[in-house]
Amino acid sequence: MQVAEAIVRILEKEGIGDAFGIPGAGINGVYKYLADSPIKHHIMRHEEAVVHAADGYFRSSGRMALAICTSGPGATNFITGLYTANIDSMPLFAITGQAVRAQLGMDAFQCVDIVSIASPIVKKAVCITEPEKIGEIMQDLFWTAREGRMGPVLLDVPLDVQTAEIDFDINSYQSKPIIQKSPDEEKIKKTIELLDAAEKPVIIMGGGVILAHAEKLLVSFAELMNIPVITTYMAKGGIPENHPLNAGQAGIQVGAISCGNEILLDSDVVLGIGCRFTDRHTGNISIYKGNRKFIHIDVDPRELGKLIKPEIAIESDAYKALESLLSEANKKGQRKGAARIIDIPGKKKSSEQQYKGEGEIIDPRDVFLMVNKVFGDDCLYTTGCGITQIWSGQLQKVNKPRTYLPSGGAGTLGFDIPAAIGASIGVGNKQVVCMMGDFGFTFMVEELAVVRKYELPIVVIIVNNAYLGLIRQNQKGAYKYEYEVALKENKYGFIDYCKVAEGFGCKAERVFSYDELEPAMKKAKESGQPYIVEVFVDDYQNCDMGNDIAHVNRF
Repeated sequence: MQVAEAIVRILEKEGIGDAFGIPGAGINGVYKYLADSPIKHHIMRHEEAVVHAADGYFRSSGRMALAICTSGPGATNFITGLYTANIDSMPLFAITGQAVRAQLGMDAFQCVDIVSIASPIVKKAVCITEPEKIGEIMQDLFWTAREGRMGPVLLDVPLDVQTAEIDFDINSYQSKPIIQKSPDEEKIKKTIELLDAAEKPVIIMGGGVILAHAEKLLVSFAELMNIPVITTYMAKGGIPENHPLNAGQAGIQVGAISCGNEILLDSDVVLGIGCRFTDRHTGNISIYKGNRKFIHIDVDPRELGKLIKPEIAIESDAYKALESLLSEANKKGQRKGAARIIDIPGKKKSSEQQYKGEGEIIDPRDVFLMVNKVFGDDCLYTTGCGITQIWSGQLQKVNKPRTYLPSGGAGTLGFDIPAAIGASIGVGNKQVVCMMGDFGFTFMVEELAVVRKYELPIVVIIVNNAYLGLIRQNQKGAYKYEYEVALKENKYGFIDYCKVAEGFGCKAERVFSYDELEPAMKKAKESGQPYIVEVFVDDYQNCDMGNDIAHVNRF
């Protein structure tokens, strides 16, 4: 059979059920066989969106998808999507077309060394030049994507390799088994001893816990030990909002108004599981560390000690580590816990933003509080970057894992809509709400055509402050100036985003007052269709944030 057919048959055998892509001359050899495959293909409008959709698909469903496009600029447009998926540990299988082998390195039309470009931001990238090796190369790439800390992989396929005839039997192809790392049991025992000896321990649930489907184990362990739980931004939804041990988020941006920072600062031992201690979480690292002792559990050994030197470092899959922790803790039975756990629900409530619901101008933060009321736990959420993402992280209430799907480590404007497409398709066309600003809406806005084409129940909430809000706040706060961040035409001028949305076949409406806010959102939710709600809000409202978790500026 041809290599192109072997590629498609291997994708099928590895469990790929959905593909997001854009066909082109450089990849049409593979598309010939996709046409007759049970893999369902969804055509996107931009190659970056192709990867964001495959990324969002995994975030919601836990299954890998295919991202596929042609050579040259099609391939290079994959880069932002690959980086976004990689930094958040989201696996997907990317395939790019390529010029024939004789043209490699010859500056031929649409011939680019995509493997060299992509290698720093994927787990592995390979250009196949020996057709008969397609089986072993794809087997290794799938294993690489799923093993340890997961991430995207890329296969670059020259045109003449796609059409090459090889002797290949799909029945002989087998997936390479994944054996996740188990923890060192002696270190597990030391962890329990250190937590038992602590006066005020705390657990940090990271996104790795969600990826390992270990959130229930973590909550059970916290309940047995009576230790408060703080979530990182990527773990939002991993523990119900009203759980008595849920201390909220910690961090200098999305965790700024939670009591999580207060609980963390008041702790003496910190157990971090599946987290990276990255800068938006910690802020000033010396203040974050203080005199606290840290225990760090992560599947990626490169993360252990990279930013914080722990007392105990455990390389392990989060699920297996929590199984061991629970087993060891159960030997001693239920713990009483520190007295401070009684105050957690009250502390959380006192730190929450209250809905104003009145005034001539809508407070942008009230938009997110209304989203909580109208949409609740019935849908999924995506968000990209900027002041809107920070408000979303601070204010949105999420009670279920794999329902709040942000671009975390990259903070990618334009992630929202295409990721929502993949996320919705991944869980049976479920409703997704995209929270975004007026500037961010213009990134990947063409994907509304895809939303309409497939009749996906995606609601886009545009929080229109006619500004690059976060950049203005940074310019004014850190540098005492303002330049090229005002976008008054978005609200007061010639731009009408609702007409843009309607041009793509979506329903849309504008909201100018508090009286209109709830009815518009209810209409969008109940429509079951692509729906855009543009809310005009206060131009100048800042978001709460700071340089360290002990000094958060409130606005």
